[in-house]
Amino acid sequence: MRGTKGIFSNIDRTLVILYFILVILGWLNLYAAVYNENHSRIFDFSQKYGKQVIWILAAFFIAFLTLMIDGKFFSQFAYLLYGIGIMLLIAVIFTGKEISGSKSWFQIAGIALQPVEFAKVGTCLAIAKYLGGLDVNIKKIKTLVVMAVFILVPVVLVILQHDTGSAIVFTSLIIVLYRAGLSRTLMTIFVVIPLLAILSLLINKYIIIGGSFIISVFFFLNTKRRILHLITIAGLYLLSVGLVFSVDFAFRHFLEPHQQTRINVLLGKDIDLRGAGYNVNQSLIAIGSGEFFGKGWLKGTQTKYNFVPEQSTDFIFCTVGEEWGFAGSFVVISLFLGLFIRIILVAERQRSKFSRLYGYGVAALLFFHFFINVGMALALLPVIGIPLPFFSYGGSSLWAFTILLFIFIRQDSYRFELL
Repeated sequence: MRGTKGIFSNIDRTLVILYFILVILGWLNLYAAVYNENHSRIFDFSQKYGKQVIWILAAFFIAFLTLMIDGKFFSQFAYLLYGIGIMLLIAVIFTGKEISGSKSWFQIAGIALQPVEFAKVGTCLAIAKYLGGLDVNIKKIKTLVVMAVFILVPVVLVILQHDTGSAIVFTSLIIVLYRAGLSRTLMTIFVVIPLLAILSLLINKYIIIGGSFIISVFFFLNTKRRILHLITIAGLYLLSVGLVFSVDFAFRHFLEPHQQTRINVLLGKDIDLRGAGYNVNQSLIAIGSGEFFGKGWLKGTQTKYNFVPEQSTDFIFCTVGEEWGFAGSFVVISLFLGLFIRIILVAERQRSKFSRLYGYGVAALLFFHFFINVGMALALLPVIGIPLPFFSYGGSSLWAFTILLFIFIRQDSYRFELL
């Protein structure tokens, strides 16, 4: 009893309170998004908001169980949990159910579970475990190769499920590498690569190659002509050329036609308000109609009359904008930012390197989901179909986000047991 009392007395109450507030707000928002006058009871289990109650209660129970687990468990079995996640990703390719074009769901007793959500937790644990080792140096090629394998294996498996959005999420774990000591030069390269990829879709690739050549010559003329510098400049130029052609090839041959259209619409190359751009356009109309204080809870017209597709999942934020307005949206965004900042602050006080790096992984994954989902609703980012943490409908994402966060809360309370 003493140990259990110690666990709950040492947990970070701020994180727990923020979690509960976001989950309850998400539930109320979901109720508003799919409100049905013929089934107006919020506990009607035939409706999504009624089913979400079950997922929420189960999530609370999962959070409690996670806090009860010994603090050493997650570090000791990190690789095993990662391996289980990978096996589930392989299994779902052959035995999963296809939903919305993605074969990434297990159908168990009428419940659809998406293993990729839980694989994110395992990947985060494995990366923190490896980088937390005493003899691991992030600046060594071996370490970078191992990290690439940890991240790319689930990415490839998820792409094979035709779930590109979830695959992209794993790249957010690069933030963990930076906190572990990855050089600013490499981090800059990781940032420049996606920017270059976007430019290659906007501008003729030969213009980009020519521009990269001019930049390379400029750096060449301003170096001390050391062999290593020259090799680096030449290597980066060849990398940029390869990237431009690779992005063009992948865009044309790997993406589905509807994914190509969505990206072209976002980049302004196509205008398709009735097709691929319809969802985003309706989302903008809904958010804009909310003005400053919103139309009021359950009074949104764009969402009530189903003008916004996928409003309970991908475009759940547009309901916030329509019914709560700018003021309500500001509050919700502030709560999320408060959660991310608190996670980072708590991560920095950890005595264990594993716990600290895992905390950064938690912040990276949650922030990426938040940033992309809200960006989709505001037409700032392409529609890649990932949930808004604690808001979007579904058990898999809610349970996975709960496990992800409460493992970190448990690790934080465990720091008092370390010497």
